Amino acid sequence: MRDAVRMASTTPAPTGSWTPERVALTGAILAVGWLAALVVVDLVVPSQISPDPLFALAPLIACAVLSTRVTTGFGIAAVALTVWSGFLNDAWGTPQQWVRLLEIVLVSVTAVVIATVRVRREQRFARVMNIAETAQRVILPKLPDSAGNVRVAARYLSAAEDAVVGGDLYDCSVTEGFIRFIVGDVRGKGIAAVEQAARVIRAFRQAAASKGRLDEVVADMDTYLTPFFTEEEFVTAVLVDVSEGDPTVVSCGHPQALLISADGPASFLEVHPGLPLGIGHNSRPTVVDWKRGDRLLLYTDGVSEARDSEGTFYPLLENAEKLRGGSLDDALDVLLGDLQRHVDKGRLGDDLAVVMLENIADASTGS
Repeated sequence: MRDAVRMASTTPAPTGSWTPERVALTGAILAVGWLAALVVVDLVVPSQISPDPLFALAPLIACAVLSTRVTTGFGIAAVALTVWSGFLNDAWGTPQQWVRLLEIVLVSVTAVVIATVRVRREQRFARVMNIAETAQRVILPKLPDSAGNVRVAARYLSAAEDAVVGGDLYDCSVTEGFIRFIVGDVRGKGIAAVEQAARVIRAFRQAAASKGRLDEVVADMDTYLTPFFTEEEFVTAVLVDVSEGDPTVVSCGHPQALLISADGPASFLEVHPGLPLGIGHNSRPTVVDWKRGDRLLLYTDGVSEARDSEGTFYPLLENAEKLRGGSLDDALDVLLGDLQRHVDKGRLGDDLAVVMLENIADASTGS
């Protein structure tokens, strides 16, 4: 259960960030404080000076961040205080006081209407977001903790804003004779990207279970996917085959995988970049030497293109040492936490998917 939650987790709000709850609380405090301040002013200034029109600001503040019911409450409070102020200043019954009261009533009613429209729009957006995130979780598989001589961990992280759901994906195919992984990124976001991501996973499962070589898997996937893509659609992906010990890696225009040696420096894998799926297939498999304890990090551009407030990319290679120790889950927790501290205000600009593989083969059985 813990792994399932981690796989489809959303970005936690950074400490001190303006969450909806905090914004609403701040709005309520400001509106109450405003009314209280005006009451004090009304009590201490001469009766010729009346702050009545300013009571209308309280429901206007409320309608921006609070519910319709709370906004209505502030509107009623503003009207009541206007009536009270009229009696306090011996102005009740005068034409000017009636005009002030009418102004407060009209502004309060308008604030309630605005709050109603805003709340309905927010609820509609929340439903759409929930559907999109549910769809993402449905198509995103849970990877096994281990396969053959490889230990496995994976994460999917939604961006905090602008990218509610995207086409990032990963999968594992374990069949008789083959153990293969894919991490990919469909161009675009939203439901259309999720649909294409599901199609990529389906194509991978079909090809990975039947094709003898990894480049044949890529060719079969590209042939299957191309008719479903428009001219502007494609998928970058990296595929890894660990069926025979040392990994065989194929890149389809995807960010370089990171090899984290158990007792040496980390390095990006130098493999033929290849064309993204949907554009063509010219992949060239590369066999990677690895030994027990070595780790291989596969990721989407949500990691490689994460930037801080000054536009500096996250230094993945420089931070690879942090991913060497502990369990794979611990290492990915460290990576995602590090990324969120690096990006501006802790908000990722894009979804990301990461898969980490670790060689757990005994020395007697070979790598």
